[in-house]
Amino acid sequence: MAYAILLFAFAGLAEIGGGYLIWLWLREGKPFYWGVFGGIALALYGVIATFQTFPSFGRVYAAYGGVFIVLSVLWGWGVDKNTPDLYDWIGAGICIIGVTVMLFAPRP
Repeated sequence: MAYAILLFAFAGLAEIGGGYLIWLWLREGKPFYWGVFGGIALALYGVIATFQTFPSFGRVYAAYGGVFIVLSVLWGWGVDKNTPDLYDWIGAGICIIGVTVMLFAPRP
């Protein structure tokens, strides 16, 4: 379980960080190499996700989506200084509940 959570965190940082670097390059006029590093981080995200032990690609990526929502709220709070409101936290909590159901529900 700790391994899966660690992979979700590393992949989330690579995905959100990579997207953020590209955002800064294209939207805020940062140098081209910021976009290159963003692309590298996004490629790393794709590689990191393959280390998950869950057998279903679709289920793992759906779960990543929920985790990334929570990480994006935290990123916005910590990096962009955009304080989440009650509805951000409720939505993030709903996503984590959904991820938990998807990954850990008993299946035949």
